[in-house]
Amino acid sequence: MRTVSARRYVTPLREGGSLPAIVEADDLGTYVLKFRGAGQGPKALVAELVAGEIGRALGIAVPEIVLMEVDPILGRSEPDYEIRSLIKASPGLNLAIDYLPGSIAFDPAGKPPDAQVAAAIVWFDALVTNVDRTPRNANLLWWHARLYAIDHGASLYFHHQGAAGVAKARAPFPGIREHVLLPFAGDLSAADAALAPRLSPATIRDIVSLVPDEWLGDPPRAAYVEFLERRLAEPREFVEEAARAQHQL
Repeated sequence: MRTVSARRYVTPLREGGSLPAIVEADDLGTYVLKFRGAGQGPKALVAELVAGEIGRALGIAVPEIVLMEVDPILGRSEPDYEIRSLIKASPGLNLAIDYLPGSIAFDPAGKPPDAQVAAAIVWFDALVTNVDRTPRNANLLWWHARLYAIDHGASLYFHHQGAAGVAKARAPFPGIREHVLLPFAGDLSAADAALAPRLSPATIRDIVSLVPDEWLGDPPRAAYVEFLERRLAEPREFVEEAARAQHQL
């Protein structure tokens, strides 16, 4: 995973509660920067990184994720006290996502997605327990005729219970009933057969190993690997649950 340094603060994105920002980096790229000093703390960055890279391993379109070094001096000319305080509270490694200029938010009443793509995203979100892909907040963008999945910081919420949350890896995920793409999804059993083999234990370990040590605490790194491996074990109850929810539409 690449590491870049923030060079210019462009503007805040006030749509989200964590107040991310559009910034320019030293590689001349433009990114959506998510601060470790935001209210959700480093766990949101861990979830964003792990879930996002799982999505990429599954072949889902996810904007590039990078680590971003932030110097508090970045906010020296920012007049907004809240933003200046957030930058000051987030020195060192933060997380940023490639900015997709000209992208359009997915609207369930607009252009329908491909059924296989929709099924893959439903399967993915059921695996990582993403509660933040609903009609109220789809976190999906159309860009260059592809549907991109963004904002995974609310995933893997087991980690808010520390290591004890691992024991709930096989627990139901009722939030899948609210998934914005469930009405558009194709065969979830076929999606399961195609996607599960892409997430070998080695792949899961490699993805979790990308998380910087300084973002981790309780639970430790191994807990994320164990949670995901348990959730992927057969029979995958999260797939059956999603299929039941789909049939009840």
